[in-house]
Amino acid sequence: ALNGIVGFKSTARLVPTQGALPLSTTLDTVCAMTRTVRDAILAHEILSARQVPRGQRPLSGYRLAVVKSLMQDGMDPTVSRAFERSLNTLRAEGAHIDEIALTELNELAPMMSTGGFSPAEGFAWHRALIEREGERYDPRVLQRLMRGSGMKAHEYMDLVKTRQNWIGRVEATLVGYDAVLSPTTPIAAPKISEVAPGAERDAEFFRINGLLLRNTSAVNTLDGCGISLPCHAPDELPVGLMAWHAAMHDDSILQLALLLEPLLQQH
Repeated sequence: ALNGIVGFKSTARLVPTQGALPLSTTLDTVCAMTRTVRDAILAHEILSARQVPRGQRPLSGYRLAVVKSLMQDGMDPTVSRAFERSLNTLRAEGAHIDEIALTELNELAPMMSTGGFSPAEGFAWHRALIEREGERYDPRVLQRLMRGSGMKAHEYMDLVKTRQNWIGRVEATLVGYDAVLSPTTPIAAPKISEVAPGAERDAEFFRINGLLLRNTSAVNTLDGCGISLPCHAPDELPVGLMAWHAAMHDDSILQLALLLEPLLQQH
C-alpha cells in the first residue's frame, strides 16, 4: 500500500509454509507482492499449485460492503481523500456498496490484550537465539518478541478459543457479501525521520507501526484473504484500497480485483 503496488494475502492454508522462517505459526501466510493483479494471480497459482478460475460477472454483479468500525479510524487526509474517491468511482461504474456494522472488529484490541499470537509464537521460536545472541537483534524487534515471553499458557489457550468464536461471528455477518472494501492502511507512509532508529523515537515508531498493521491484521486474525490495490492519484502519496473477506473467498477476491484495478487507475 505504501509503495503503490499490489499485495495479495491468500487464505493461509492454501499455500504451504515449509521453508519459510516462522513468525507466527497461527497467522503466517506465504504470498507475493506484485505490480499487477494479473501477476498476483499467477504468483498465487504457482505457490498454491491450483488454478484461479476467471470470473464472468460484471462489477454490478458483486455485492460489496464498507465498514466504518475500526477500519476507517484515524485516516489521514491523503487516505481519506483517495478512499472516498475510489468508492465514488466504483459506484459510478455500477458497484453495489452497502455500509454495514461490523462491530466485532472493535473486539480485536481486547482479544489481543495479553500479547497476541505473533509475540508468543515468535518468542517460542527465537528464545534460544535470544539467550545466546540477543544483542544482535534489532532493539524494536526484540522488544516485540519479548512481549511474548510473559504470556501464560491459559492466556494463549483462551486466545485460540476466543479467536475461533470471533471468526464464526464475523463470517456470519459477511454472508451474502462478495467482499469488504477498506483502506489498506489508515495513513500514508511516514517520514523516515519520524521513525528512524533511536530510543527517543520508539514511542512514535510503535504508534505508527500499530496503525500500519491494524487493518491487515484484522483480516489475518480472521484467517481471511485480501488484496491491496493502488488507488492514489499521480500527485499523491501511495494509498491502497483493500478488498477482503473470510477464508476461502480467494478466487472471488482475485476476480473482483481484476475488475477494480483499471477503474482505480483512471485518475
